[in-house]
Amino acid sequence: MWDFSTDPEFKAKLDWIDRFLIEEVEPLDVLYPSVSVVYDTRHSASRAILKPLQAEVKSQGLWACHLGPELGGEGYGQVALALMNERLGRSLWAPTVFGTAAPDTGNAEILAMFGTQDQKDRYLQPLLDGDIVSCFSMTEPQGGADPRVFTTQARRDGDHWVISGEKWYSSNARYAEFLLVLAVTDPDAPIQKRMSMFIVPKGSPGLEIIRNVPHMGERLEMDEATEGYLRYNDVRVPLDHMLGEPGGGFAVAQARLGGGRVHHAMRIVGQCQRALDMMCERALSRYTQGTRLADLGTVQAMIADSQIELEQFRLLVIKTAWIIDRSHGDPRQARGHIAMVKVGMAKVYHDIVQRALHMHGSLGATFETPLAYMWINVPTFGLADGPTEVHRATVAKELLRHHRPAEGLFPSEHLPPKIAAARTRYAHILDDQLLENCDERCV
Repeated sequence: MWDFSTDPEFKAKLDWIDRFLIEEVEPLDVLYPSVSVVYDTRHSASRAILKPLQAEVKSQGLWACHLGPELGGEGYGQVALALMNERLGRSLWAPTVFGTAAPDTGNAEILAMFGTQDQKDRYLQPLLDGDIVSCFSMTEPQGGADPRVFTTQARRDGDHWVISGEKWYSSNARYAEFLLVLAVTDPDAPIQKRMSMFIVPKGSPGLEIIRNVPHMGERLEMDEATEGYLRYNDVRVPLDHMLGEPGGGFAVAQARLGGGRVHHAMRIVGQCQRALDMMCERALSRYTQGTRLADLGTVQAMIADSQIELEQFRLLVIKTAWIIDRSHGDPRQARGHIAMVKVGMAKVYHDIVQRALHMHGSLGATFETPLAYMWINVPTFGLADGPTEVHRATVAKELLRHHRPAEGLFPSEHLPPKIAAARTRYAHILDDQLLENCDERCV
């Protein structure tokens, strides 16, 4: 049954989240607007504010809701998580306050799915408690996120694995207590069996941060860079630090992406809604040449287009979450829809934020509103978790799998044979009608 309503009990939780974000969390965004501070567990001032907020979230039963009760979460389905993340997306700090910050959420999920009990005790539990942060180290400088060209290798040497190679854009590596590293263990195997996943503890001998790369909006001179360019110089980890089975790294990596893309998309919905709210307020408040912006046709079109595009995208994301829930949490069943979400997200975010920024004029181009921070992130969302072009190809391939080529020379919708078939099917009626018309003319 299709139903767009929200359970009253859960709606009350969402309303609490709305109030809590505005009153308690968004002030933290203003005080510390840098991503580097969000993940720096040594930053004492922000942590003094953060820890009580996290405790309040836990008391409300809203901590790490993507995980099951056995791991301290609520085990929410994807639709419920989508509605939560729509709200959390408004705030830079909200995911950390609610125990859902990337990449820690995905890393926690695969540790829970594939980790041994010892791995869970040592690495997962502190992550769930919010005491540490982690890093997902997959992308490589020579080939981006294409696993077919990965060269970082892990070879077995006695009771250790020895990892060598370089990784690029390993977010938050400088702050992480451990890194999850995807490395080639059998270069001759098919791509799905070629790699394995490893847990590399912070400070492992041979783990080198070549440099911390600042993405757009991070200031190198202020030491805000969060994207690690890493070199693994024969880093040795014990055999029990493999996550999952040998050759299973590709499957482990894929397991963390599906639901995470839905969460990211709904956070973008939240950001777009904030930008749209700002757009509407500006239109009602600002006058130019004696006319209120809201009364100008061009401005009305910008607002209308933004609302329509956002509502369409929001429904697409929620339907994707619904498909995952209906398939018992298996994101593979929503592969085509997840790809559609990824493609749509980058465009919707770009268009709505651009309109909101433009409507704010010179003020929109400053860092005195959230719009500049949003705009800086626009290009990233066309690249993160794979470029838009890759996901667009996935959409097409998934759709084409359900179609067949035409059987003959002409398309199946070719009208001449359809007309002939229709005439044959209803010949008895057409013939009678023809005779009747003829009789009328003859009278």
